[in-house]
Amino acid sequence: MTLHPQRTLSIIVPVLDEAAVIAAVLTALGPLRQRGTEVIVADGGSRDGTPELARPLADHVIAAARGRASQMNAGALAARGDVLLFLHADTRLPAEADGLVLAGLYSTGLQWGRFNVHIEGRNPMLAVIAALMNWRSLITGIVTGDQAVFVTRTAFVAAGGFPDIPLMEDIALSKRLKRLGRPLCLTTSVTTSGRRWERHGVIRTVLLMWRLRLAYFLGAEPAVLARRYGYVPRNG
Repeated sequence: MTLHPQRTLSIIVPVLDEAAVIAAVLTALGPLRQRGTEVIVADGGSRDGTPELARPLADHVIAAARGRASQMNAGALAARGDVLLFLHADTRLPAEADGLVLAGLYSTGLQWGRFNVHIEGRNPMLAVIAALMNWRSLITGIVTGDQAVFVTRTAFVAAGGFPDIPLMEDIALSKRLKRLGRPLCLTTSVTTSGRRWERHGVIRTVLLMWRLRLAYFLGAEPAVLARRYGYVPRNG
């Protein structure tokens, strides 16, 4: 797929103690870097050597205040690309991700979007969960971080970036970006790990996520939800 020659892509990977996987994550992005994509790792204070492992495999490794939202905002500020893609460390992009994103945004005139998601794991329910996530996102325009949200720099700035909250930052950004237009919903899938579903139980995890999102949409403060459900970022 031909890339739009006047647009460049930056991938921002927020990390915290990801030494076990960071080399594999960044090695997989190597072909995209060879085609001109910038890769930035935004570290939130890892204590396991993650930054040192990342440096030979990324364009920039930056230190940021701990918290996924603040780390992604810091990565966006450091990025040079016209389009920003935010990638969780447990999510893998398709090989042609750069072309799909840049050409897709250019051809449609849209300003942001996401991929479909495939959840990797042994439990057959994970395929059902992924299908429901993709369908819900298509209908509502709400995107989760597992779907590798991408956005033009202009739209990201206009939306004010990720709100600095400890939970639901992806949903909050989606709501802001929807005011600028609908998302580009790519049917090609990213692959994300199902380990958090399988570790805590698939049904239990789905119910927890529903409760969190329902409480958020009903007006609960993200900081309160984070404390209640144990998602508070670790202090220095």
